[in-house]
Amino acid sequence: MQQLNKQAKPTNKQRSPKQGNKQASKQSLKSISKSSSKLPSSKLPPTARGAALAVLGQVLDEGAYTNLAINKYLRTHELESMERRLFTELVYGTVKALGTIDWYLAQCVSRPLEQLDKNVLNILRLSAYQLLYLERIPAAAACNEAVKLTRCVSHEGSAKLVNGVLRGLLRKEQAGELALPNPEQDDAGYLALKYYHPRWLVKRWLGPWGRAGTETLLAFNNTSAPVCLRTNTLVTTRERLLAELAAAGAEAAPSRWCGDGIIVSRLGEVGLGELLAKLPDSFYVQDESSMLVAGLLAPRPGMEVLDMCSAPGGKTTHVAQLMQNAGSITACDVHEHKLQLIVANALRLGISIIKPTLNDGTALRAEWLAKFDRVLVDAPCSGLGVLRRRAEARWRKQRKDLKLFPPLQLAILNNAAQYVKDGGRLVYSTCTIEQSENHYLIEEFLAKNSAWHRVPFAHPLTREQVDELQILPQVDGIDGFYICVLEKR
Repeated sequence: MQQLNKQAKPTNKQRSPKQGNKQASKQSLKSISKSSSKLPSSKLPPTARGAALAVLGQVLDEGAYTNLAINKYLRTHELESMERRLFTELVYGTVKALGTIDWYLAQCVSRPLEQLDKNVLNILRLSAYQLLYLERIPAAAACNEAVKLTRCVSHEGSAKLVNGVLRGLLRKEQAGELALPNPEQDDAGYLALKYYHPRWLVKRWLGPWGRAGTETLLAFNNTSAPVCLRTNTLVTTRERLLAELAAAGAEAAPSRWCGDGIIVSRLGEVGLGELLAKLPDSFYVQDESSMLVAGLLAPRPGMEVLDMCSAPGGKTTHVAQLMQNAGSITACDVHEHKLQLIVANALRLGISIIKPTLNDGTALRAEWLAKFDRVLVDAPCSGLGVLRRRAEARWRKQRKDLKLFPPLQLAILNNAAQYVKDGGRLVYSTCTIEQSENHYLIEEFLAKNSAWHRVPFAHPLTREQVDELQILPQVDGIDGFYICVLEKR
């Protein structure tokens, strides 16, 4: 998806910035959390906008993940190339800018947004995104198509409402009557609306990262994430895979961070699905930061390894590669259906040493005490380091949720530590930049477990020795991640 490339013009005629921004954020969260009846696809035209409305309903009202919903739609419906691109941009863009779009719409609708029919509200959001952020789409076309969509899913009264709201939004935008909060009065509110993040999260980040760092982080989260591939070294080399990608018309380069990684800047005419079909066992799609974990675990052929939180199996299969598919990996998850993802990925990559195991990481298993040479705890976390890859995640997170993760992570880590042999190694990792889930949690663990200590390792880029690795998107230019290596004396 292209970056949002247009900004509504500011003015001073506004409601209270804090009140308006908070109202929009609450509305966005409410809309996502409430369930609604599914929208019959037969009612919608087979166009980019019709497809986008169907998928927006799944994401905003039924809790689907944006990328999965988009991919599922494209697998099961035919759209021409240009329509596919517009469909993808409309969905990602609308979900990403949801809070800001709702804030603008609230200034043009005479009643609370939550009182609108969900399908009508999503049509307004989809169309407002086009009017406010996509300069190449004529305003008249966006409004007319919105009215047509509304007639497909509702009555003529709703169509008139949609037309009136969008025309009013357009008039306000053209007259310069749509404004962001004054940053001198409410900087967090201003940044939240400008960069499409909830205000509470922006306010939280301003403390540790400062104004400049926070703005860089927010802007990073709105960029398009590249496709990252991890070479399956059991069957090929990175150089050979790069050559095969080039032959398929893709533009790709080696990762600077990971020796097995490849960054694809353009897939060309070949989609990712087609590429997987053509090279089924040659690579695994995995974030660049995530690829660093397996190497720091330092597994060797013949070892017994435990992955406490394995699904869908990215790090587990990477560990298996480093073990040359010799030894044993017990790969755990608390959900039965997620174990099937591990099985499928292992089969595709030709890996036979992984044993999917249903397990609750917070419950101690006596038969595993001091059994494993290596243990990986890729802990469940707030995921605040990977928001650019998860368009809907920024609106589903809530401040109160962040308090739930450290106790859960510590409980899993305490159990995992008991499963490591004397002299064995444990790696703890998360995909968040929250220090309460990272540095401070490890500090708490070490304070209560004197038999354990940190193991310094070489920074992937600078090669300097570090005690832990906290990747920050605003500093490092890749997804946020934390890794710490521990050893038992």
